[in-house]
Amino acid sequence: MVDKEQALAAHERAKGKIEMIPKVGVSTNEELTTYYTPGVAYVAEAIKNDKSSVVRYTSKANTIAVVSDGTRILGLGNVGPEAGLPVMETKALFYKKYAGIDAVPLCIDTTDEADIVKFVKNIAPTFGGINIEDIESPKCFRVVDALSNALAIPVLHDDQHGTSVVTIAALINALKLAGKNIASSKIVINGAGSAGLGFVRMLAYMKIRDVYVVDKAGAIYDGRQEHMNEFKDEIARFTNPSKRSGSLADMVEKADVLIGASSAGAFTKDMIAKMAEKPIVFALANPVPEISYTDAKEAGAFIAATGSSTAPNQINNILGFPALMRGLLDVGAVRVTYDVLYAAAKALARSAGRKIGQERILPDATNRREMVKSVSDVAVAVSQAAIASGSAKNSVTQEEQRVSLAAKLKRYAKIEGRVVGKV
Repeated sequence: MVDKEQALAAHERAKGKIEMIPKVGVSTNEELTTYYTPGVAYVAEAIKNDKSSVVRYTSKANTIAVVSDGTRILGLGNVGPEAGLPVMETKALFYKKYAGIDAVPLCIDTTDEADIVKFVKNIAPTFGGINIEDIESPKCFRVVDALSNALAIPVLHDDQHGTSVVTIAALINALKLAGKNIASSKIVINGAGSAGLGFVRMLAYMKIRDVYVVDKAGAIYDGRQEHMNEFKDEIARFTNPSKRSGSLADMVEKADVLIGASSAGAFTKDMIAKMAEKPIVFALANPVPEISYTDAKEAGAFIAATGSSTAPNQINNILGFPALMRGLLDVGAVRVTYDVLYAAAKALARSAGRKIGQERILPDATNRREMVKSVSDVAVAVSQAAIASGSAKNSVTQEEQRVSLAAKLKRYAKIEGRVVGKV
């Protein structure tokens, strides 16, 4: 387990985790005139005459922006854009390492909703996709919805979309091991922020209604007046059909599944003891979970999972966002739909293969071979779902996708080898 001083020293030594390198040479006169003047003028003219050709002649089709205002970084809260930058750099690193995507971290010095939307709209011509990251709720939902409606490129909200994909995949396999059916399972979610809303929207798409969401004011239900907003109203419409009120301890009684998207220490052993037979507990708060893996198991959890790499069953967004964006870019998808997200979740669950068990419900994010297979499987499922739903501009075969991804990862592996040697 890395400590504070190790982490600081490693980041200081590297001076950041990403860099831009050229893809072509400009060492000869022919290369110079081809890629600069006069050659580049011909390309600019071609794009002027047909804007859609920008994806043929530039890096746009494989480049995304990771945009954050620094208001909801990990479990740290509002730390500002500068402090958010190392987190966005890591996101960009994983996009490249596992999906061959060039990602540019953009931490911006505004927290105004309209300004963020305007900023992203203005930079959109450069990018094939946008990843909105670590913006406080409920502002983040309005930003994502506005951009999704305004832009003809996918706007991925990893805190909402990526988290829901990985968590639902884990839930599919956990329920399978427990011998339970999701349609007849009682699911309690603690937290009504980005992840909580993402879970609800996915479960609503799946037509699962025995779902209860709890925030700091207690259970959310249709008609509740305290501490509500338009997104909690949406949660109320799709959950808690009996309009029950009460605390988390009340709602968790006889629950089959307890999912935490809240804060450290929110779950107790007594809560887990009140759950149904073979309870499933996902404590996903970062960097410290709602309850530790060990405590959850000691309290009787049939399957326990956290976001930590120090315990079994890490539910990590790294299993989601690179593959999601890879699949969206491969077919020029114009938006993120729940057809796509559910297809991704099912593909990720299948990607774990026959090795699933109580301490392994998802592919191992630390095993490169498993990660590469998982990203490929999920990206293919995403692309095919986007094509089927009509949100894709292009078509691509599954084999073409797998070959293309393998080539991109091979290219990155060579770069990584040089970088590791240098550092």
